[in-house]
Amino acid sequence: MKVSRNFDLVDFRLEQNPESLVVSGKRGGKWYHFNAKEYKEAIDRLSYGLLQLGFEKGDKAAIISFNRPEWNLADFAVSQLGGVTVPMYPTASKEDFAYILQDAEVKVVFVESHEFAEKLMAVKSEVPSLSHFFSFESTEGCRPLSELMDLGERNPAPGIVQGRKDSVKPEDLLTLIYTSGTTGRPKGVMLSHNNILSNVNSSAEVFPMFRNKTVLSFLPLCHIFERMVGYLYHRLEASIYYAESMDTIADNLKEVQPYAFTTVPRLLEKVYDKIVAKGNDLTGIKKKLFFWALELGHKYEFEGANGWWYEKKLALADKLIFSKWREALGGKVEVIVSGAAALQPRLARVFTSAGIAVLEGYGLTETSPVIAVNRFEESNRMFGSVGPILDGVEVKIADDGEILCKGPNVMMGYFKNPEATREVLDEEGWLHTGDVGEIRKERFLCITDRKKEMFKTSGGKYIAPQTMENKFKESIFIEQVMVLGEGRKHPAALIVPSWESLQKWLADHELKAQSLADAVALPEVNKLLEEEVQRLNQSFGQWEQVKKFKLLPQELTIDGGELTPTLKLKRKPIQARYQSEIESLYA
Repeated sequence: MKVSRNFDLVDFRLEQNPESLVVSGKRGGKWYHFNAKEYKEAIDRLSYGLLQLGFEKGDKAAIISFNRPEWNLADFAVSQLGGVTVPMYPTASKEDFAYILQDAEVKVVFVESHEFAEKLMAVKSEVPSLSHFFSFESTEGCRPLSELMDLGERNPAPGIVQGRKDSVKPEDLLTLIYTSGTTGRPKGVMLSHNNILSNVNSSAEVFPMFRNKTVLSFLPLCHIFERMVGYLYHRLEASIYYAESMDTIADNLKEVQPYAFTTVPRLLEKVYDKIVAKGNDLTGIKKKLFFWALELGHKYEFEGANGWWYEKKLALADKLIFSKWREALGGKVEVIVSGAAALQPRLARVFTSAGIAVLEGYGLTETSPVIAVNRFEESNRMFGSVGPILDGVEVKIADDGEILCKGPNVMMGYFKNPEATREVLDEEGWLHTGDVGEIRKERFLCITDRKKEMFKTSGGKYIAPQTMENKFKESIFIEQVMVLGEGRKHPAALIVPSWESLQKWLADHELKAQSLADAVALPEVNKLLEEEVQRLNQSFGQWEQVKKFKLLPQELTIDGGELTPTLKLKRKPIQARYQSEIESLYA
């Protein structure tokens, strides 16, 4: 059947196989599941309940929850009534809660638990449009979701729901997704059914290997990356298991044994660092073999380009070392799709050498999101690139290097913000991404930096901080780094050392520190990081190299306002918070 509106996916799954497993969640130590028939029935009951509340076409409903099947139920129940979903990050501040709910004029809120309901209750008096609150778990101040479903069960209205579905056109507004706001107030990105479904249908051609597979999901559904991928899983009849939390991913991987999952580079970096840390704990021949295999993996090239002798050694490394990596990820993972930020090419190389294809892609909330992505076939992959352009999407590189995008995936505009829309969407329909890049080998898109994040030193030299930051994070001792130096005489950096790696190093050198704050005060630790910076500086020109750095005593966090929910650096807040430390670097 034709899938042109998101709720068509529900009917599609039912039509293909009513007994097929669609989504699963885990609560209280037990998995619970929805097959296609149960899924459809639960979504319809929710829609019937919403009709009893007077929910009209065009009304807005917010979803404030971590990943779980109920997120999907609410999403589809709202959209098949012609409503608009407003997904929100559960970790957002009360101020952002109030702003988004007011700006979107939200009528109904679905919230996961007491923790998020508290923030909601604190701001509800500021949002006159709010009428109804429902919670996925028993929560004071909210009616349970089961109550709305029971209301729907007592008042079935299949004819009205079908009429609403028939009235929804592919070009109608499906969702308002508020950007994470690295600068200024979040903006509501208006995405139609067709915007996202065009991306889903094109991606289905790229990832046919996902069909009927088991997948694990843990990136937030409120972000367009995982949202679109979730619809893609529906389209390809995959079975989605939602991880209990970010802390249980390792355990859930072993339980679920997925074929694939999506991630952001930061999480993949952490997985890699833990693997290396375990390698460092080995002794004798086992340790030598581990790092021999690791070095081999870092040299991996596609399609046997390194020759037969390399491939022979790789086969041995796989048997001795890399097979254990796959076991740690559940034993069946063959594909990891990475997005939302730049991935270190060495990570893509080493995981690919270990038999796990890491496919980096690129896009924006404003492009629903995929613009380009590496394919599963090695001939359609290139390390250091975000892959070929997705079918149906156009890309051109402006004179100043900015990536411009046009296609059915490009947003309708920013909600109630025509001025901001005009700033990024020109009269010919080209979206100005704000990213700088180039096309290599005639078809591979490569991102070189964020246009707005590039800066010029007082000597007139341009610096691309993301490229440098990615390189510095190759050190196991560097957890986070921000390169700066706009208008200054040289680049400098704020560095958060890896406490996990430092603890072992301190023990090996008979040094004591109870916390990261204690560690960064030690001269020996500062000397260690200076050596790491000098080593990694060699990859850059003299004018680019970081001349001074400051070690920070604590991690940059989402809650602290220094990271976006997708773990990108919020540069202005970080600079404001550490202004005195930055000034000391140029004193």
